[in-house]
Amino acid sequence: MTMTRTDIESQLDSEHLEVFSGMPVRVLDPGDVAGAVFALRESAAARRAGMQPVPVPSGVTTEDRAVPGPDGAPEIMVRLYRPASLPSPAPALLWVHGGGMVMGSVEMNDAYCGRLAERLSAIIASVEYRLAPEHPYPAPLDDCYAGLSWLSESVGELGVDPTRIAIGGASSGAGVAAGLALLARDRGEIDVCFQFLVYPMLDDRNSSRSSHAINDGRVWNRETNEIGWNAYLAGEAGREGVDAYAAPARAVDLGGLPPAYICVGTMDMFVDEDIAYAQAMLAADVPVELHVYPGAFHGSPNSIPGAALSVRWSADEEGALDRALNGPS
Repeated sequence: MTMTRTDIESQLDSEHLEVFSGMPVRVLDPGDVAGAVFALRESAAARRAGMQPVPVPSGVTTEDRAVPGPDGAPEIMVRLYRPASLPSPAPALLWVHGGGMVMGSVEMNDAYCGRLAERLSAIIASVEYRLAPEHPYPAPLDDCYAGLSWLSESVGELGVDPTRIAIGGASSGAGVAAGLALLARDRGEIDVCFQFLVYPMLDDRNSSRSSHAINDGRVWNRETNEIGWNAYLAGEAGREGVDAYAAPARAVDLGGLPPAYICVGTMDMFVDEDIAYAQAMLAADVPVELHVYPGAFHGSPNSIPGAALSVRWSADEEGALDRALNGPS
């Protein structure tokens, strides 16, 4: 199969192009994982420093809870977002932030989680999990499972409906959430009602058409993906024997998973693996709603939130979660 590079700029609408053309280009060395991760974190910190923080909606309160970590590990922090008007019992979403397995924090999704809490009349619980390469797989997944376990065990205290607990995340966080869905199914300890996967990072093998086609240094691309996976898998990315809980695209049995929502753009290097995962779940009789947005690149809704495409994307996300957590309108 011939692999061709994609010119992202030629396929963007004017709102996206104006922002995308001014985004910084990252040049990293996939052979130096530690150095590349340091550079990614420095770049992300500089970008955050230059941005005006978006506050949590005024009608939403936040609370940080220290909850038991995995066996033998320190406590983890879970940040709760509660709207002023909350039904009893309420639905809940366990959220896993993105960052390529190597960066990011609960704080980066404050406004997003707060908005979801307010608009869905739900409790959002965001997990501050350990990051690779300092803490490779399974530490991040174990932390998120510990957060899910705590949420499930605390339904009485929190006023949560145990039949309406969903899991979700964006990018690498969505990949962890997909692995969490597999783990929860196999352990049989927690009932997850829905998996909400926003442009999920699912396949460490980096072998799809889109993984070769998206090489622009302004977005998460083939090189950064290799860095993230090798940090997460301690240099074993693409090799035999990688656990499906780490890379859900490797799972051979997807039967019995909760219904799923997947959204991704055509200019995202994950588009092919995301479509393939949706198709594999459908073949296993798992209900899936898949949205593929023409001209959207990785992180489009966050980079250009006011664009017409991003507004439609966000409305689709919220609609899917609302139906999953609160039923048909």
